Amino acid sequence: MVTNQIEEAEQIIRDLENISFGGILLTVAIAWVLVALIERLFPWLATRLPTRFRFYLLPIAPVLRILILIAAGVRVVGYVIQPTMQNVFAITGAFAVAIGFAFKDYMSSIIAGIVALYEQPYRPGDWVRIGDDYGEVKSVGLRALQIMTPDDDLVTIPHSKIWDSNITNANNGSQTHQCVTEFFLHPHHNADQARAKLHDVAITSPYVNLNHSVVVVIYEKPWATRYVVRAYPVDGRMQFQFITDVTVRGKHALEELGIESVALPAHLSGDAPITPMAS
Repeated sequence: MVTNQIEEAEQIIRDLENISFGGILLTVAIAWVLVALIERLFPWLATRLPTRFRFYLLPIAPVLRILILIAAGVRVVGYVIQPTMQNVFAITGAFAVAIGFAFKDYMSSIIAGIVALYEQPYRPGDWVRIGDDYGEVKSVGLRALQIMTPDDDLVTIPHSKIWDSNITNANNGSQTHQCVTEFFLHPHHNADQARAKLHDVAITSPYVNLNHSVVVVIYEKPWATRYVVRAYPVDGRMQFQFITDVTVRGKHALEELGIESVALPAHLSGDAPITPMAS
């Protein structure tokens, strides 16, 4: 029994003198150089091309990396085993079973990564929320993606999260990125006047994208009147500057009208929106 298995293995694997170790090293080196070149060239080009091209260029990089790694793996296997269809199937089956048991979670992330490349729930340049993490997708690898948070933290998230987590994509591969700025005002004020003033503040911001409309939505709460300014910056990377600009100038404009702000009660910080009064 053992002797038969040894003989079968000898029939599959080449003799050591017939294995081209130089070819294996050359294949690995070429793959490494190509992957490194892609990881540096594509982000470099993305920063120098117009913004609209960045969202088309960056998603190509992870696809090319995977194709290079697959091609290199197939080439290396060809150096080691006898190139027959039966041997290929035998090696593939044994490898799949071994990997399935030893690296179940790892393989789950890799399969999820392949699914993510097809469905594209996120791609480099997108602003996404996965679980408690929110940030810009910096890279999409075979096993995981990396996002840069507003706090400048680089977070690595396995692709397997797509099996059991909701993924919120703020711009979905485009420059369009809606920003929300909130104001909580004392209920006794002129709502038409306040809404018009906040609309003017948003539409005159140096960061606003005038190709999209600015909408002011009002919600009446028991403790305050909530104003939500929905607008779009020129680029998603300007979202925090845009929200800050609208907040600062909006507060000044409301103070000039004599409208008082109300602090948000701590126990209502996660309060869900109520049906809007106006928009």
